[in-house]
Amino acid sequence: MAANTYASELVKTLVERGYLYQATDIEGLDKRAASETLSGYTGFDLTARSLHVGSLVQIMLLRRLQQAGHKPIILMGGATTKVGDPTGRDTSRPMLTPEIIAENKEGILKPFGALLDMKEAIVVNNDEWLAEYGYLDFLRDYGTHFTINRMLSFDSVKLRLDREQPMTFLEFNYMLLQAVDYLELNRRFGTALQMGGADQWGNIINGVELCRRVDGKEVYGFTTPLITSASGAKMGKTADGAVWLNADMKSPYEYWQFWRNTEDADVGRFLKLFTDMPLTEIARLEALQGAEINDAKIALANAATAMLHGDAAASEAEATAKATFAGGGTGDALPTITADLGAGIGLLDALVEAGLSGSKGEAKRKLAEGAVKVNDETESDQSRSLGEADVKDGAIKLSVGKKRHALVRPG
Repeated sequence: MAANTYASELVKTLVERGYLYQATDIEGLDKRAASETLSGYTGFDLTARSLHVGSLVQIMLLRRLQQAGHKPIILMGGATTKVGDPTGRDTSRPMLTPEIIAENKEGILKPFGALLDMKEAIVVNNDEWLAEYGYLDFLRDYGTHFTINRMLSFDSVKLRLDREQPMTFLEFNYMLLQAVDYLELNRRFGTALQMGGADQWGNIINGVELCRRVDGKEVYGFTTPLITSASGAKMGKTADGAVWLNADMKSPYEYWQFWRNTEDADVGRFLKLFTDMPLTEIARLEALQGAEINDAKIALANAATAMLHGDAAASEAEATAKATFAGGGTGDALPTITADLGAGIGLLDALVEAGLSGSKGEAKRKLAEGAVKVNDETESDQSRSLGEADVKDGAIKLSVGKKRHALVRPG
């Protein structure tokens, strides 16, 4: 259905901005969203200290929900992280200690304060209820509602088995735990909507069916397409590693650069998904051709960075990019490390510490390829040491390729 045929602001926005992939009953959801205030949730397992850009579309779903006058619920997977979601994986996730899970939870919550009004949002941890179940009680209460036949039909299980990769019984239980999450949230908050990526469809369906079977409640599921670039690259992953949302793991300048480097064919789609820019303005930017498409990319980078890191960070990142690329300068927002330049620091060490290379081996390869520059001069000497004599305008500028730069300052 066309977006303008929906009655609710929520569903109309989700459809016209490209979030819809599958929904259990889009007409029923639209009717409910038009007539009452819904609470809807998305779950985040606590497997790292920060979410990355691949999770941003799910946070944006919560933002759209809140913008439409509904209540977002952020479900922290304190319990399910102990099991590990098998979706899309060939191997089991590593087991994390309770201390690491708690630390990850604190880090993962950081970007939500910028993207949601947290005074009107609910944060809940599924460890609150799942940790209270005895094993036999859990099986008795919920095991009868799931058949092995059905569970084997879901992609998260079937694809793993088709590739002849082992799946532990622990992981096999994950979809039951996620389904119980939906039931608990419906009981506690009247939650009637679960949202997630397309790979979560099977898990979401289980929760929808469990709510109906156990409590006779009609609830809904909504999934987004898995976000990839026009060339097929997975969102949130780059050759240089994950694009983290937390500023202490990926600087605002690097975040800005990620969006600035968007492929031409993706600009309009990403503006709809990841910014609040009006659709009329997006249509204008999307229509730009030739070199002018760079204006649209800068608009995307500014809007996405300002939303997460603030207007000042976005402006500083743009100014730094102009100084770095147009004038050969060193703008203040470049990733920066400090070193005792009196004693000197090896170039290989500096490249790794600044995040321009993942290892000394990679740094050596980049030097051999002629991809490394020190103060805009190509450098190939693997034994090169950086010292006070290399400082220009208060810092040493390191570059790998045309788009990756960092500063080494005395310290």
